[in-house]
Amino acid sequence: MKLGSLKSGRDGRLVVVSRDLAWCADAAHIAPTLQAALDNWTYVAPQLQLLATDLAHEAIPMMRFHERQAAAPLPRAYQWADGSAYVNHVQLVRQARGAEMPESFWTDPLMYQGASDEMLGPRDPIPLADESWGCDFEAEVVVVTGDVPRGVTREQALQHILLVGLVNDVSLRNLIPAELAKGFGFLQSKPASALSPVLVTPDELGDRWRGGKLHGPLKVDLNGQPFGRADAGVDMTFDFGTLVAHLAKTRNLAAGSIVGSGTVSNRGADGGPGKPIAQGGLGYSCIAEVRTVETIIEGQPSTGFLARGDIVRISMDDDHGHPIFGTIEQTVVAG
Repeated sequence: MKLGSLKSGRDGRLVVVSRDLAWCADAAHIAPTLQAALDNWTYVAPQLQLLATDLAHEAIPMMRFHERQAAAPLPRAYQWADGSAYVNHVQLVRQARGAEMPESFWTDPLMYQGASDEMLGPRDPIPLADESWGCDFEAEVVVVTGDVPRGVTREQALQHILLVGLVNDVSLRNLIPAELAKGFGFLQSKPASALSPVLVTPDELGDRWRGGKLHGPLKVDLNGQPFGRADAGVDMTFDFGTLVAHLAKTRNLAAGSIVGSGTVSNRGADGGPGKPIAQGGLGYSCIAEVRTVETIIEGQPSTGFLARGDIVRISMDDDHGHPIFGTIEQTVVAG
């Protein structure tokens, strides 16, 4: 089933959404918010599934689902932890600045604790106070967990993944170096991220969800032009079971924890850096990666970061060419 939140108060109003994303049904009589549903998932999920079935058969009152009226499915979450599962992306970035990558990066996931007190809706603008900060998008896959006990194995962790979706993890690239140099991680360089209009249960994804990975091209368009079509199931060094288990190694995870994959990134057909779509490649899921490739090949980057007025679109289509999770579409505006 597909779940979303309409804009209402701080935490939205839970709705069940049809498979084609055209219609939705109010689920407030079952759980007022998605977080409330996740808090009592074993009891609530079967009721939501029955509501989804009734919606599919048009047996209940329903209303049009407009993505512009949708909040993030979780407008604020107890936790947002972002991994870097596509080590190809990390390797390229370090290569561009002449830094050697430790071998442990291939066996021990990178992860940082993000801010989740505000998750942007799928059509909310990206506020940017200063273009010199180097604003970038990062197209990623996310999962949402139920309660996860400390010390779970990868296999156990997979059983605690309740929902799958997409995220635009906005980054301010030119603020990152100074923050990392302090040795305490990201803070100002990681503003609010935007979630896809709906989150989807793994069973709804069929064969696209296997091995703890979401398989299929992640579509990224910038100002109406194709920018990235990397396959999320390819070159993913750490699957989501591994990422969740890594996060839960020393702590319990609360229901509603969001875990990100990091920027989706594919190697080129020759095993080297990927190529732009215009050159027959699969493109990129963030601007930083194309700038990295330009630096490796040409000695310096030529692609600029986002400017006010730029429009970013992120989605993933099903086998019929329809968005599975809806579309994240954001315009950069003065902050």
